[in-house]
Amino acid sequence: MSVHRWKSFYEDEDRPEKPRTYGVTEMRGPHYTLLSQNLLQDIFESMGHFVDGLKFSGGSHSLMPKTYIKEVTDMAHKHNVYVSTGEWAEHLLQKGPSSFKEYIEECKQLGFDTIELNVGSLGIPEETLLRFIRLIKSGGLKAKPQFAVKFNKSDIPVARDRAFGAYVVPVPRTSEIVEDVDLLIKRAERCLEAGADMIMIDADDVCKYADSVRADIIAKVIGRLGLEKTMFEASNGKTSEWFINQYGPKVNLFVDHSQVMDLECLRGRNLGHDHTSVLGSSYFLF
Repeated sequence: MSVHRWKSFYEDEDRPEKPRTYGVTEMRGPHYTLLSQNLLQDIFESMGHFVDGLKFSGGSHSLMPKTYIKEVTDMAHKHNVYVSTGEWAEHLLQKGPSSFKEYIEECKQLGFDTIELNVGSLGIPEETLLRFIRLIKSGGLKAKPQFAVKFNKSDIPVARDRAFGAYVVPVPRTSEIVEDVDLLIKRAERCLEAGADMIMIDADDVCKYADSVRADIIAKVIGRLGLEKTMFEASNGKTSEWFINQYGPKVNLFVDHSQVMDLECLRGRNLGHDHTSVLGSSYFLF
């Protein structure tokens, strides 16, 4: 059996110690795959240096006992891994305006560090979204809005000549979905101005498949928002490789737990396609 050592962060200026502000690897937690505490413990102990964040995808934490969630968040924090709620806030709006403040407080008690807001699913006015971000920040947590590149056509502002403060007749809702990367960027910029810590870009229609990555959209988003303020979902190893090849090890990616090791190898891509070349002599490869 071969024995290898991972290249130390100190050997590569692009990989600083945690907590990192760039080159962030956020790992998908329970929901798509059911991860036991033992498996999570194994991942953190063997790959904890490479994992920056753990995300409870799909609002899965709402179906779990609070004691289990607290045990998981405590375990993550011991390995300097932040924990994100994933997408669930939109389901709380049915309970009334005060429910969001209660949600923030509950997230704090359970040990979450970041609250993610799926802007498309929330379906709320922009001012309400910005207010939610400010509430999250005032509650001591981090805010991460998630944007898609496609919008309902009725949500896209239409230029009109009107006096300031004049009443504008609401545009009827339609079923037409259109692509508008400029609107995505403008809304994301306003979220960052309101205090959002990072912008998550939905993989759908942008980077879900490696053979159909929208390089034009990604370049425009990163060019306007900055590499450190954006995170992209890499649904498979080929997509991760595309991002690393295009933007280097500093790009922030959200991946499945099974891709963490490969992604860290890719972040050392200066040594070529032979990913084992970034390994040294004291790490086991099973």
